[in-house]
Amino acid sequence: MLVLERVVKTYPKGSRRITALAPFDLTVGTGQFVAVEGSSGSGKTTCLLIAGGLLHPDSGRALVDGHDLHAMTRNQLAAFRSQTIGFVFQQYHLIPYLSVLENILAPEAAQGRNDGRARGRSLAAQFGLEHRLDHTPGELSSGEKQRTALARALLFRPKILLADEITGNLDRANAQVVMGYLREYVQTGGSVLLATHDREMASQADRVEYLPGHREPGTAR
Repeated sequence: MLVLERVVKTYPKGSRRITALAPFDLTVGTGQFVAVEGSSGSGKTTCLLIAGGLLHPDSGRALVDGHDLHAMTRNQLAAFRSQTIGFVFQQYHLIPYLSVLENILAPEAAQGRNDGRARGRSLAAQFGLEHRLDHTPGELSSGEKQRTALARALLFRPKILLADEITGNLDRANAQVVMGYLREYVQTGGSVLLATHDREMASQADRVEYLPGHREPGTAR
């Protein structure tokens, strides 16, 4: 479902370049749950952004379902991403003035659809949010916000879910609830790539890949 081939990303810093992601290879099969573990600054978020087509690597390729993301035009990529890839972030990225249900249904606008309401309500019920449908994000707990973000990402059944430190703001009980939802999604045939610094969370994946810390040119590995 996902293949990263020798992807590299660097950023300028004065006369030097900082390596955000050293040459990195990764595969995630259909129905597989893979975690990328690393400390802060090791390139986990960079890896996920490249995997989702939100960031262009300096070199290497990112293929999702056999499609080279960075060989597409911007419009082709946007359409493919909205239909194939789901994103969940640590900071939730909910729209503050929309209700829980409206946030869950936000992908309808991106895809020009209006057929997600029944699915959105079903996901809200599945994630224990049915009593919060009319509430705005400011009225939710951290766990409820993350479950809302997860329901939004799953609205149109993406083939792969990219999750970036999604348990980082949650207590252990809520973190385990969210991890349970990820495992349920995988059991239905979805694929998950989770970036985390939390070894306990990473251990719940089918496989764990490790990233070293970021380096500047000439720094010992």
